[in-house]
Amino acid sequence: MNILFTCSARKWGGNEAWVLNAAQVLGKKHDVSLAYRADEVGNRFTVDKYRLPFMNEADLLTLGRLVSIIRQRRIDVVVPTKRKDYFLAGIACRITGAKNILILGIVRSLEKTLVNNLVYNILADGIMVNAQTIKEVLLQSPFMKPEKIAVIPNGISIDRGGIVPVKKAFDFMVTSLAELSERKGFDFLIRGFARFVKEHGIADAGLLIMGSGGQREKLEALTESLGVKRFVIFAGFVKNPYPDLLASDVFALTSKNEGIPYAIIEAALLDNAIITTRAGGTEELLEDNEHCLYVDYGDESQLATRFHRLYEDKNLRTRLSGNAREITLERFSSEKMEKEMIAFFQKIRN
Repeated sequence: MNILFTCSARKWGGNEAWVLNAAQVLGKKHDVSLAYRADEVGNRFTVDKYRLPFMNEADLLTLGRLVSIIRQRRIDVVVPTKRKDYFLAGIACRITGAKNILILGIVRSLEKTLVNNLVYNILADGIMVNAQTIKEVLLQSPFMKPEKIAVIPNGISIDRGGIVPVKKAFDFMVTSLAELSERKGFDFLIRGFARFVKEHGIADAGLLIMGSGGQREKLEALTESLGVKRFVIFAGFVKNPYPDLLASDVFALTSKNEGIPYAIIEAALLDNAIITTRAGGTEELLEDNEHCLYVDYGDESQLATRFHRLYEDKNLRTRLSGNAREITLERFSSEKMEKEMIAFFQKIRN
């Protein structure tokens, strides 16, 4: 099968990591190519690739190039991964006869608008999501059809043997990885961590935040105002976060909204005990006190208590991280993802 992924992202993130992994997995048996916008994204891919402007939904130059690529490569399925791509890919597929199958990795409630009906129904032949919760919310929209939506868990494999953990800056390391945006809840994370440190007089714990984004200055100022600046490390964008994840004790994700976060899967495979909010479809994978510790978004006292519990109890950290790794290996194999994706592509084509 001939498959074209599109990605108009300017920066690297969990969505882009998924695209890279999917392209690598599918590329073993199928002809896979990529249309991308930013070199920060495209340079990581080894498949055939095309750099396009992706200026906006009405970008006729990008539309023309997509049509040309689809025809030249005899593309069967286009897989757009960002909202801007959805429309352009949809139009290109209508012109060429290829199928347009969207990727949606976050819970999104669709208002009953002509634009949403056009993008997610009329121009979309199918939608892939990574959590049942996302599908259920989509189906609340009157124009969505269940047969057009497939729940396909992310597939990922990590070669741990080639990873050398970094030297820990603190004896007890909490790590978080995401874009520094308001939705990711880093202010809540920092406030909860600060309470943990202050209330228990902790001097050997650190918080490593990996990621770039518009909130960095605001978050750095927050650490200073809370008196925990020396405990919090802002690493910025990290091209390969695995050595840091392998060295950390706890991975914390305190988002307001997610699907099943790619970073949680990576952290689980790299032996982290996990603290997370009940965002999106996370509860479909991880059970409280069995695979992770859940925290209610905004409850700083509860978050501080979760940190202290894992700080004090190494056996609990080991049990949670081991269980999380086991269920992640079971649920998120690359081979399983490839089979389910291709089966859905073939269903839509037929």
